[in-house]
Amino acid sequence: MAHSIDMQKLSAIILKNNQIDPSFFSRYDVKRGLRNNDGTGVLVGLTQIGDVHGYIVDEKEKVPVEGRLRYRGIDVADLVNGFQKERRFGYEETVYLLLFGQLPNEAELEEFKTVLGSRRLLPDGFTEDMILTAPSSNIMNKLARSVLASYSYDDNAEDSSIENVLRQAVGLIARFPVFVSYGFQAKQHYHANKTLFIHSPDPKLGTAENLLRLIRSDAKYTKLEAELLDLALVLHAEHGGGNNSAFTIHVVSSSDTDTYSAVAAAVGSLKGAKHGGANIKVREMIEDFKANVGDWKDEEEISAYIEKIVRKEAYDKSGLVYGMGHAVYTYSDPRAVLLKEKARILAKEKGLLEEFELYQMIERLSPAVIGRLKGVDKVICANVDFYSGFVYAMLGIPKDLYTPIFAVARIAGWCAHRIEEIINGGRIMRPAYKHIRTVQREYLPLHERA
Repeated sequence: MAHSIDMQKLSAIILKNNQIDPSFFSRYDVKRGLRNNDGTGVLVGLTQIGDVHGYIVDEKEKVPVEGRLRYRGIDVADLVNGFQKERRFGYEETVYLLLFGQLPNEAELEEFKTVLGSRRLLPDGFTEDMILTAPSSNIMNKLARSVLASYSYDDNAEDSSIENVLRQAVGLIARFPVFVSYGFQAKQHYHANKTLFIHSPDPKLGTAENLLRLIRSDAKYTKLEAELLDLALVLHAEHGGGNNSAFTIHVVSSSDTDTYSAVAAAVGSLKGAKHGGANIKVREMIEDFKANVGDWKDEEEISAYIEKIVRKEAYDKSGLVYGMGHAVYTYSDPRAVLLKEKARILAKEKGLLEEFELYQMIERLSPAVIGRLKGVDKVICANVDFYSGFVYAMLGIPKDLYTPIFAVARIAGWCAHRIEEIINGGRIMRPAYKHIRTVQREYLPLHERA
């Protein structure tokens, strides 16, 4: 029998001995959250992979501009319009672009898709021993475990040469949708008492199609559903080196650790509610709107409910209108613009236009309400999380899978950033922390302590 301990008492001691006076952060000009006082990010590295642009600095002041996202110098809107115009899926092309720094020609793309397809199957025994054994109530934790377990199935796991890291990256990119899908099925079976469905991935299908067929009991989906999920994957594949999970993989890779450890660390970062879990909060907030707003077309009623949320009187009492605002984007988030356009088409097909229009209304009314109540003139736009949860809900995807699907997309960017760090880093990242306890304490013998 385990010995009991007063955790509440010990927690109080921890809180007492770990408080830092907030004034110290200002006194020593600590960049909390690695952000400058004007809201810009502290420059800690250079990248050629993703460019996130939402403002310009003129005379030391931030000037809002329309949002722009570039992958390897190519505007993501042009990338999306290109493959959609040719009526084909784009995620695999996007992965190639991020990893290799250039677009593939037709033969190169087909070869790359074939390679990904051939590497989706998990090693013998992996599903039973690493996924179905000790299933997790959170799929992100199961995903991290699957990534770390992959080390044991790799005969050359420690080699950090570019050729070997590329091999590992391609394998992880191919298997992430399988890790996530099987982790979801295990949770459904062991934690929700649902029937266990384990479909094998189809090597002829791309990431979006495989993901849909693996998470659905009947393995069926429509082309429009697959196209919308493919778009979501493309838009989440990369977002510069400064986002928390990409920065994590740079930091961990700088220590010269293995690929699986670095990627698992990024998964842990993305799991956080302040990073990958934001679209779940948006979806839950909208459900709260639907339950408490009588007329979804009444601007005054919707504005009044937004006010209640901002005043911490409604929803989760945080005062946040989830999905509104971004650390970089000001006038617009290009990912939200593109996703919204495609979401409208699926909403019409599924008879959900009324709910789509509710989203639009909240998006349009929120900035003015937030600005008026908080007394700020900051430009606020809907970010990609505002619409991605709605897209996943229309696809019948459970909320448990929202963040894991984000990881399925972002593994491409993570691997590109790991390779970039290995090639260009050279030094372990080691920022400074200032010690502020100025009074020296004497060591007391045990018998003299109170």
